[in-house]
Amino acid sequence: MDTINHSNQDLLKALSLNIAIVGGGRTCKFFLELLQTNSFPYLDINILGVCDIDPNAEGIIIAKEMGILTTSNFRDFFDFKNLDSILELTNSKDVLLELIKLRPKQVSILEHNIGGFLRSFFMMSQQLKSVEHQVILEKMSSDFLIQHSDTAIVVLTTDFKIAEANEAYLKIVGKSKENVIGGYCHEIYYGLKVPCSMARPSLKCPMMETLKTSKSAQVIHEYYDHDNRPTYSNIVTYPLKDQNGEITRIIELWRDITQEFSTQWEKRTKKLKADLNRMVQEDRMISLGKLVASCVHEINNPIQGLLVFSDLMQQIIKKDNPTKENLNEFRQHLSLMSSELERCGNIVSGLLSFSREKSLEYKNLNICDVLESVITLTRHKMELQNIQLITDLVSGIILVRGDTNRLQQCLLNLVFNAIEAMPDGGELKITSEIDEPEKAIRIKVEDTGPGISKENLDHIYDPFFTTKEEGQGTGLGLSIVYGVTKNHGGKIHVKSTVGKGTLFTLSYPVV
Repeated sequence: MDTINHSNQDLLKALSLNIAIVGGGRTCKFFLELLQTNSFPYLDINILGVCDIDPNAEGIIIAKEMGILTTSNFRDFFDFKNLDSILELTNSKDVLLELIKLRPKQVSILEHNIGGFLRSFFMMSQQLKSVEHQVILEKMSSDFLIQHSDTAIVVLTTDFKIAEANEAYLKIVGKSKENVIGGYCHEIYYGLKVPCSMARPSLKCPMMETLKTSKSAQVIHEYYDHDNRPTYSNIVTYPLKDQNGEITRIIELWRDITQEFSTQWEKRTKKLKADLNRMVQEDRMISLGKLVASCVHEINNPIQGLLVFSDLMQQIIKKDNPTKENLNEFRQHLSLMSSELERCGNIVSGLLSFSREKSLEYKNLNICDVLESVITLTRHKMELQNIQLITDLVSGIILVRGDTNRLQQCLLNLVFNAIEAMPDGGELKITSEIDEPEKAIRIKVEDTGPGISKENLDHIYDPFFTTKEEGQGTGLGLSIVYGVTKNHGGKIHVKSTVGKGTLFTLSYPVV
């Protein structure tokens, strides 16, 4: 009998885990009570902390009695250097996703469903004390866990071969058990001849991390199913060790988080769109201020001309009755005054149109008209800064699908950026052309400013990044250009040489 006991002891695998628990309810209390009685000596589990927003939760109370750290904020667990896993017992998807998103790299998340299986496992173990019965229990519970869990589970050898897999895993890979057992995990799932991270560095392998650190690991993998739709899996690995502490097997848990992942992305996308709308509107007001400042000078000139002509006409009328010659002069003066008034009207009309707040509306629009309006609004500002404008534009009607205000703001920011790069004058070239192969229109804005250094080129589209002096720029202009262009299915490219200037190229698909 002693020989049998010794043999069974050699067969046992000890799983050593340092765990923190989120959710201090009845299940948490149950775990802690089991640890107090040492009901399952073959699992070396250390509870480092318990989190619950209710200070009177059952698990929180018993944890305090055991001298275990308690907290209402699970982020406190991230300070533990030797933490392996966090057991999520709240059954809240929001909490689970938050844990997955914020966890340190070396910490894995054990979800509520697995916690339920472990609880059932421990309850059975209380009834069996002998080593022989313990071995049988481990085998029974292992089979139960593998075969009946909704979570995909696969047991791997240290050379990446699959030793056991449950039905949930077989469903994911779309293969029979006979074609999976004995095969390499990376070959079964991805069709790779070597481990995932060796073939694709961007594809992290949790098993390699576990073999390296002897601790659990967790990653999220993207995979395209048979219908070429992206799916996302949360993968957690746990080491199984022998009596000498050597890893003999790896348990890998797979959970499909596509729905939760998609929901999170939808929320984030909506927030980004809302942020972009707010940024565009704020930037539009800043642009309006710049335009008003330059247009005040532009309107002032015709007003001065109107005053001169009206003064001349009054002087003639005061002297005597207007002669035929005087009437001819009046006609010339009135014609010039009418022209100047029309000019003022166009300036004011352009400003009013630009400042008018409109709802976002995607429609087929003539991009040539949008570009012409931007040039009209900024022409006088260029003249004030002694900037020579050179244009070579496509004429006619070129339709793109988009929002007029957004595209106008995008192009305006690009022109303003070029103008502000040449405070002492220079040359600004604006061109447009049709790219037939790409079925797109390309708009180029090129300045002869100081250029952009290589180290700054990677950051020019970052919100609030600016190389201008304090108070001279918000750092939003180019980030809005980038955001609007991408939202319109367009492309943006920049080429810059320090000391010579910068060329921005925007490309939009034509309808």
